[in-house]
Amino acid sequence: PIAGMIGLVCMLALWALEVEAAAQADTLLEALERGPGPSRGSPDAPVTIVEFSDFQCGYCRKFWQETLPRIEEKYIRTGKVRFVYRHLAILGPPSVQAGIAAECAHEQGKFWPYHDRLFTNTGPFAFTTRNLKRHAEALQLDTAKFGACLDSERPREKVEQETIIGRAIGMTGTPGFLINRGRLIGAQPYEVFEEIIEGLLKEAGQRQPRKR
Repeated sequence: PIAGMIGLVCMLALWALEVEAAAQADTLLEALERGPGPSRGSPDAPVTIVEFSDFQCGYCRKFWQETLPRIEEKYIRTGKVRFVYRHLAILGPPSVQAGIAAECAHEQGKFWPYHDRLFTNTGPFAFTTRNLKRHAEALQLDTAKFGACLDSERPREKVEQETIIGRAIGMTGTPGFLINRGRLIGAQPYEVFEEIIEGLLKEAGQRQPRKR
């Protein structure tokens, strides 16, 4: 009987740990979807896509160039999808610097235009401090505030934390995505996103009407 009771206590303890771990995971995913950071689209959209990206990543650029505009047109602008950007700066110090610079632009409400400039202007020495400050000037940001933010590296912790979290939840490469918390890795064709989104909208009873 004692052995049985010990076994039961152990099982209950394990169950409690599993429940706690599940709750913590749920809180983490909620923070990724709803926590502070750049996003576009309606906060009430039935589908949330969280992208984990690196500004040096060629496949991330491919997604930005070829797939995101189509998702934007069909789903984000129509209130069906909310799109969130998170850092997965895994390709070295320039990736982290670019992430920091993008966050400095975000502080002035210009994350997305800055994001677009980073993906437009790529190359071996694209993300030097000088070039990152030039982008801010081109976008007519407050260059003194931007420079102070970049030089102090104030957003570094956010960039690095998101990278750690991304890896911890299984983002093994860039770009990586959580689509209503389902994981998708790689610059998949638009049709893959479309199929997943349409399925989720159908589940939500808000299927996007097809054009005739």
